[in-house]
Amino acid sequence: MDSLWPIYGLDAADTFPDYEAIFGRSAPLVVEIGFGNGETLAQLAGNQPQTNFLGIEVHRPGVGQLLLRLQARELSNIRIFCADAVEVLTNQIADGSLSGVNLFFPDPWPKKRHHKRRLVNPEFISLITRKLKSGGFFHAATDWEDYAQQMLDVLERCDQLENTAGETKFSPRPAHRALTKFECRGQKLGHGVWDLIFIRK
Repeated sequence: MDSLWPIYGLDAADTFPDYEAIFGRSAPLVVEIGFGNGETLAQLAGNQPQTNFLGIEVHRPGVGQLLLRLQARELSNIRIFCADAVEVLTNQIADGSLSGVNLFFPDPWPKKRHHKRRLVNPEFISLITRKLKSGGFFHAATDWEDYAQQMLDVLERCDQLENTAGETKFSPRPAHRALTKFECRGQKLGHGVWDLIFIRK
């Protein structure tokens, strides 16, 4: 954190950052919320050098792991916020500026009394939708079937989003979303995985 955060880290500011200046170029901007250990985000950035990525993660150990991955792979198209995703989206990202948002395997809060803590709800999706450009995507994935259905219901009710798989359907996993170790372990145990990809109208 001491040596690499100054290179890749972004701190909260009172005004929207100038991402073109930060990255030194004009390019599509994609956010990944809750990147965990950064494995998927680093792979995405390596495979899509033409895209700028912002990673948001509240847990410092995961941030540290991603920093090491970025240094090892010499990636320059990622910047990181170690902060709450809703606060970053609200205060650090301008409306209509994102080409995409990824949310892979968010905390499912499996107990029914905790479902209200799940990140995907109408208010959150309204915020995401405001930040997306026309044609921008929201891509979520989960291995909890009831959370997948809840996500689908919330997304389908947003008039400004369109399901790329067709109404009420889940999407096949696109090739660019790499399988994580966590996901592979779940599949070996017979767990399903559900992808949802919606486009801003």
